[in-house]
Amino acid sequence: MPAFLTRLNDAAKSKILTLQEYFVLAGKALRFIVARPFYGQDVVQQMDEIGVKSLGIVLLTGLFTGMVLALQSSVQLKTFGASMYIGNLVSASMIRELGPVLAGLMVAGRVGSGIAAQLGSMRVTEQIDALNTLGTDPIKKLVTPRLLAALIMLPVLTIINDFVGIIGGNIIASLVVGLPSAQYWRTVWVQIASDGFALRYIPNDFIQGLTKPIVFGGLIAITACYFGLGTTGGTEGVGQSTTRTVVTSSILILIVDYFITQLLLSVLTYG
Repeated sequence: MPAFLTRLNDAAKSKILTLQEYFVLAGKALRFIVARPFYGQDVVQQMDEIGVKSLGIVLLTGLFTGMVLALQSSVQLKTFGASMYIGNLVSASMIRELGPVLAGLMVAGRVGSGIAAQLGSMRVTEQIDALNTLGTDPIKKLVTPRLLAALIMLPVLTIINDFVGIIGGNIIASLVVGLPSAQYWRTVWVQIASDGFALRYIPNDFIQGLTKPIVFGGLIAITACYFGLGTTGGTEGVGQSTTRTVVTSSILILIVDYFITQLLLSVLTYG
């Protein structure tokens, strides 16, 4: 077999093995959520790390995203005399798309890198080997609490991001465009209610806006733990794992976002 075909074969096998290990880790971490013992204190600690300590950057992101959306849309809508619909545009954009994606990207940058660095440091200092020696499963002790915390806290951060973004749009609509706040919030509600309800009670926008962060939270946690646990090469390897986590998580969020959007639009529109 020619040398380049051998290299291509080895590279393909390596990628497939990496993908397999990734899904095996995800499967074990999910299975351990309902298996004893439960590390409740670790979950609460990770909820604080992932959720509470990410609140500041999420608030800033949501506020200024909403303000920019309102400012840019006001210029275009004013051309058609439709400035009153700024609330519709801002709320739909934040709840369906920008809120979940931006919250996911911010958490991937802040939390994903931190998880990878922490677990990577534990790997290179042989702390994870010590857990195995003591009979503690590292996946159950280290991965599952982070996964569960991310699944819980990212939707919460997304809701906050959406609400703050809509408030930011209200600020620009009132101060720059001159649109009364009451009319702005009326159009926000009209947008949410007019898109239909799933199960009679839940607006379709909320279905789209809350399904995505659950998936994104799982992707961020599993990706960070995978690269962190696979760290080699000392402190330099920790840095590489951190970089790979942020890049891979961000790319996965953007790719998966498209497919979730396509699926949800098909289900909610035609289902």
